[in-house]
Amino acid sequence: MVSVYDFEVKKTNGDTLSLNEYKGQPLIIVNTASKCGFASQFGDLQALYEEYSDKGLVILGFPSDQFNQEFDDAGETTEFCQINYGVTFPMLAKVDVNGDNAEPLFEHLVSEKQGMLSNKIKWNFTKFLVDRHGEVVKRYAPQTNPEKMKKDLEELM
Repeated sequence: MVSVYDFEVKKTNGDTLSLNEYKGQPLIIVNTASKCGFASQFGDLQALYEEYSDKGLVILGFPSDQFNQEFDDAGETTEFCQINYGVTFPMLAKVDVNGDNAEPLFEHLVSEKQGMLSNKIKWNFTKFLVDRHGEVVKRYAPQTNPEKMKKDLEELM
């Protein structure tokens, strides 16, 4: 059975990151966009990260311009997240989350937890909760505030 830990992704500098590095840790994986109306969720995600990182939580942000709301330059995205929301959780390379060029990790996430009536990512800030075994346990809609993930997160801790 394939788990999230079987995937490799790109860092903003182009280096490869094996998600196996996070084996045994719960993850929140989210597609982000700096110019999105939900961008304030960066702050909410950061608050979760600060509260639960000492218990192993890792949040992985994947900028995506699939919905035309992200900077072209990864450096601009990182700077925006740090300056405006104090983001310290890992932000990775920009990816497509749907279509022919979709990041394989997101294809896996969607196949594990399809959304309401759709097997696609509908918008920015779709969040996936992954347990310590690399299994996708829940998908959250873009409008779901990360604060509402706490109950499910605490069950994984």
